[in-house]
Amino acid sequence: LPDPDVAIPPRPEGAGNLPGFFRWYAEQGLEVRFRHVEPGRRGEYQERLEYEIRMIQKMGFAAYLLIVAEFINWSKDHGIPVGPGRGSAAGSLVAWAMGITDIDPIRFELLFERFLNPERVSMPDIDVDFCQDRREESIAHVREKYGADRVSQIITYGSLKAKAAVKDVARVLDLSFSESDRISKLIPETLGMTLSDALRESEQLRRLVEGDPKVRRVMAVAMRVENLCRQTGVHAAGVVIADRPLVDYAPMYRVGPEGGPVVQYDMKSAETIGLIKFDFLGLKTLDQIRDAVEMVRRNHGIDLDMALIPTEDEATFRLLQEGDALGIFQLESSGMRELLARLKPTCLDDLVALVALYRPGPLSSGMVDDFVARKHGHQEVSYPLPILEPILKSTYGTIVYQEQVMQIAQVMSGYSLGEADLLRRAMGKKKPEEMAAQKSRFVSGAVANGVAEEKADDIFELLSKFAAYGFNKSHSAAYGYISYQTAWLKAHHRPEYMAALMTIESSDTDKVLMYIQDCRRAGIAILPVDINASDLPFSVPPGGGPPRIRFGLTAVKNVGEGSIRTILAARGDKPFLSLSDLLERVDPKAVNRRVLESLIKAGAFDVFGVPRAAMMAGLERAMEHAARARSEAGSGQTSLFGGPAVQAPAFRFPDTSEWPLSHRLAMEKEVLGLYLTGHPMEAFRGDVERFATAPLAELEGIEAEGEVRVVGVPGEVRVVKTRRGDRMAFVQLEDADRVVECVFFSEPWTRSQAALRAGGPV
Repeated sequence: LPDPDVAIPPRPEGAGNLPGFFRWYAEQGLEVRFRHVEPGRRGEYQERLEYEIRMIQKMGFAAYLLIVAEFINWSKDHGIPVGPGRGSAAGSLVAWAMGITDIDPIRFELLFERFLNPERVSMPDIDVDFCQDRREESIAHVREKYGADRVSQIITYGSLKAKAAVKDVARVLDLSFSESDRISKLIPETLGMTLSDALRESEQLRRLVEGDPKVRRVMAVAMRVENLCRQTGVHAAGVVIADRPLVDYAPMYRVGPEGGPVVQYDMKSAETIGLIKFDFLGLKTLDQIRDAVEMVRRNHGIDLDMALIPTEDEATFRLLQEGDALGIFQLESSGMRELLARLKPTCLDDLVALVALYRPGPLSSGMVDDFVARKHGHQEVSYPLPILEPILKSTYGTIVYQEQVMQIAQVMSGYSLGEADLLRRAMGKKKPEEMAAQKSRFVSGAVANGVAEEKADDIFELLSKFAAYGFNKSHSAAYGYISYQTAWLKAHHRPEYMAALMTIESSDTDKVLMYIQDCRRAGIAILPVDINASDLPFSVPPGGGPPRIRFGLTAVKNVGEGSIRTILAARGDKPFLSLSDLLERVDPKAVNRRVLESLIKAGAFDVFGVPRAAMMAGLERAMEHAARARSEAGSGQTSLFGGPAVQAPAFRFPDTSEWPLSHRLAMEKEVLGLYLTGHPMEAFRGDVERFATAPLAELEGIEAEGEVRVVGVPGEVRVVKTRRGDRMAFVQLEDADRVVECVFFSEPWTRSQAALRAGGPV
């Protein structure tokens, strides 16, 4: 149940059967949740719970919810972070009471009928987010509880799309890679592109097929195999649980020599034969929140319960109002940050609305502009009818959510919420005959409730328009709540939060660089890699002083987690005294030469006071010296006088030279993906001030038609062919504060490529 500290009374008599146990479980869960509910409103909650219990039992889904509650609460009891809910399940008070979700549906005005519709019985669908690195433990628990022969993941089938069909057929017909690549590159990148469409759209491809018999044959065969199944895989989240061994229901397939058997029907087919699917999804934001909370506990002795943080925190909303949302769940894109700064959210409901509004439909329809203008009083907040004010008040009179469409139909036209969900579906699908029937029902119901027919017509058309843009508020509320939690952590424990964030994103160099720049803007120092101070993740050094984050060993390329753990185990509480000392203490099989070279380039051994170039030049001899020292220690040699042999002296690097600054920084960037201890542009600061009209960090604020001169170091260069066969390029340009992508069309690229590829600043 949701709170292990609250004593649950023993199950009463009569709760031994399934309906009795389900009712007892939900009622006791609500008693636990009542600590978050005003005493005067508890009757409303008990009435809603009773209604939902009756409906769930009538529809036969009590066992389903008990199974979900069991594996979610088992996961929570074992320290596995679970999301607050996602999708329509957040609309169920029973799900909240049983610990399946952590979103109070009455507080957020969420509807049970958006989850289960008693007037259109279909399987409930509860998507559950687990932290990524422990999700498998929850699946293993289910397998152990119900039996490995009754629990299985689901197969997926990968089909041959246009480009893959061409490449596979070309390989079978003995065309070289370059020939097949030439053909496939002429197929447009459009989503859902078929070979017949490609021949219609690409004149070059058509000419190639007509002029080359080999290519014509490849295309003819590829069109025959296009869309056929090519390979199998395992569904990322779907798990089925059955009441009997799965072989009684479906054929099974073993994926790879080590993989367990999976149901050989795909997801939709498995459901049609009666198998029930449960979704175990991985959400890395949960890992990130957990790691930040653990760092706060370790550094400050504060045990944070993220479910109990205040939801009206001034510092959190100030951070969001300033658009300081890099690294915040669902809110970090530049467009969303701009929208945050315009909207200036002041409550959790504003965040929930933002998650729903920041989509192509609402953005292009002007809904977002209306929402912002009404929030700040620049546009009058009006309601189609006074009776709709309670439904639309939290969204300033605009229809943002699907649930609002359902509530309007209920209040205006006497729909049950089950009927209203069918209306919502019909509006979303835009089927003319269904819409005509629904309009007649809506208008007649509204007229019977005293609404003028013309007004009812207008409101139906308004609902039809907004139903296409409407978003599931249950999903938006759950994800808006996670957004708030991450913003709260960034506002109150920024170093720990950013360290956890950079660890999770350590494989994405562009993101790490972006977050490092965000830290520096906030006055947080980024400490370099240090073999005696760095841990596997990015970390916040304990103790007082200015805020700082230590770069994690996990972000060094070519250094695997196993190698890092070996080094950390050897280090223990005793720092390494020298590279020679480290080589003697670590297992050479786990920490090979490539690992050591990457750590030298990253600056991890700078603490020993030996230049990086000298360590690189003498590494081979240092490793041989360490091997001899380990061998002598292992042989137990003794001196002529009976005591232990005199310990061999530590290895000394004969060369003391260092690489030039530009080379040292280039090596650093090779293994870290970024410049950490300096930047090549620092040597040209005076030139930059003379030539540049704007630093790269300010480009976002300059109008699209503006012209600027910028200075930076070219990084990755990606050259592509245009449809006309010309070459154009995408070039990463970097200064000390920012990386941007520059697009060079064919003529500028021809003129500039020599300078851009020379490696120096431009």
